[in-house]
Amino acid sequence: MEYVIEMLGIRKQFGSFVANDNITLQLKKGEIHALLGENGAGKSTLMNVLFGLYQPEAGEIRVNGKKVKISDPNVANDLGIGMVHQHFMLVENFTVTENIILGSEPTKKGIVNIKDAAKKVKALSEKYGLNVDPYAKIEDISVGMQQRVEIIKTLYRGAENIIFDEPTASLTPQEISELIQIMKRLIAEGKSIILITHKLQEIMEVSDRVTVIRKGQGIGTVTTSETTPNQLAELMVGRQVEFKTKKAKANPKEEILKVENLVVTDYRNIEKVKGLNLSIRSGEIVGIAGIDGNGQTELIEAITGLRKVKSGTVSLNNKNITNLKPRDITESGVGHIPQDRHKHGLVLDFPIGHNIALQTYYQSPIATAGVIDYSKISELAQKIMKEYDVRSGHGEVTPARALSGGNQQKAIIGREVDRNPDLLIAALPTRGLDVGAIEFIHQRLIEQRDKGKAVLLISFELDEVMNVSDRIAVIYDGQIIDTVNPNETTEQELGLLMAGQDRKSNNGQVKEGDE
Repeated sequence: MEYVIEMLGIRKQFGSFVANDNITLQLKKGEIHALLGENGAGKSTLMNVLFGLYQPEAGEIRVNGKKVKISDPNVANDLGIGMVHQHFMLVENFTVTENIILGSEPTKKGIVNIKDAAKKVKALSEKYGLNVDPYAKIEDISVGMQQRVEIIKTLYRGAENIIFDEPTASLTPQEISELIQIMKRLIAEGKSIILITHKLQEIMEVSDRVTVIRKGQGIGTVTTSETTPNQLAELMVGRQVEFKTKKAKANPKEEILKVENLVVTDYRNIEKVKGLNLSIRSGEIVGIAGIDGNGQTELIEAITGLRKVKSGTVSLNNKNITNLKPRDITESGVGHIPQDRHKHGLVLDFPIGHNIALQTYYQSPIATAGVIDYSKISELAQKIMKEYDVRSGHGEVTPARALSGGNQQKAIIGREVDRNPDLLIAALPTRGLDVGAIEFIHQRLIEQRDKGKAVLLISFELDEVMNVSDRIAVIYDGQIIDTVNPNETTEQELGLLMAGQDRKSNNGQVKEGDE
């Protein structure tokens, strides 16, 4: 069998930490080959070796049967290897075309020929059904569209073999469906794809074969049609995984959060939350289901004090907390797992231990009379990292950015839950995480509920909302239009509600909600 790419016995280490230990991956022409593993298993490291961003300590790479040394990404491009990174490498205030040609600008008599480049971009866009405007600015287009720009960038440079690194981590369900169709078109045109992911449903839908790695070691390669999601999950984490979250029936008591007639605007003074009402009691998880952009972000930011409320009230334990400072709201009993862990959850260049202490560094026992005791930060960090299985190369002194997404998220959840808040807001808590980490986080949310806390879950994953919530509030155009019991609805019915359609049983009237 001739392979277009072979990575044989690859070893990559950082200091004493071995990220890839003797891993082999072989890509056939015209296949989608999934690379599956937990967060931090070494998937991205292996692909960064293939793309020339890292140099391996051992092993060899062959392209079309020939041994090659990929010293940098330009060499990878010359060998027909392109990479669509998880965190896009785009300049926000440049146009689509300017980003695509960056580093390989076509010139006429020393002048960059944007017009010709834009024509080529448009032709590639049409050929692969990408529908990208060559003159649009990156800052003005959606995340899904930015990803398409990254795909065109690889095609523009002549890539025959394309690496997709966690391509669906930040996409809406509709954008994911569109991306899958794009991948299938690329394969039909004779390209080959390596897909880094931990989403088993996507692997089953699009891949031909799967190579599984666990804790930096190759576990094996299987044919997708001959395996099941449960078998893949077990190969990935080394144990059986529960896909259905186990939980007792909720026992809600007193009201913790009450949002009344809330109106919130964006920076252009356009109303994003429009007279919204919401109530959460102790001992229950209320999930917010809705298509991205219907006011979820503004609602969370209004509750947590990150955005000013135009009118209406937010009450916690019968105390008005509307428009208080974020620290005052936090201290009144609100925990917040933010939807963007990099922007709002962590200081990436701080050690993970300091990040764990971000909410309590000024309080006893860490601080006395304004003086911080760093040994207390270390104690707190070690306790939470052990309790929440936060894995890092050098313990609590490891920079936050060096941790995998799953471990970053577990550190944030540990920090927020350790403060014992009455209300825990979990916004997209499992975005970009593997099945093992998802199972762990769902269990932590249910534990908080069972301790009598109120939990507000915001997620774009319908199965997550239905699996974890005790009640589901559907948000549409800045309002809660219905509240449903997850045991008495379907994904189809929820989908219709999320699109703004009333349930048939309502006879056209929006129901106040099922308690």
